[in-house]
Amino acid sequence: ASVDSVSFKESIGLGDVVTLEARVTRSFKTSMEVHIDVWCENIPKGKRIKCNEAYFTFVAVDENGRPTTIPAIYPETELEKLLYKEAPKRAERRRER
Repeated sequence: ASVDSVSFKESIGLGDVVTLEARVTRSFKTSMEVHIDVWCENIPKGKRIKCNEAYFTFVAVDENGRPTTIPAIYPETELEKLLYKEAPKRAERRRER
């Protein structure tokens, strides 16, 4: 449904391996916020750096393409709890844009 602004902190070189690490930070009634970190790795040099990060919002739909409810998530780690707590503020900022 939406993607926060995306800006690259580091460039990704030709031949680099790109890895995306994603975690659901909060589920709402029919949508979920997913935080994605993008890493690039130059294997010959043994160098791995974080290139980008963004928050995505996805809406769950049923077989007819209509929004459908999704289960709640329960944060466990301190980072998960922080991202969970701050998610409504990020959602509000997205709605304002």
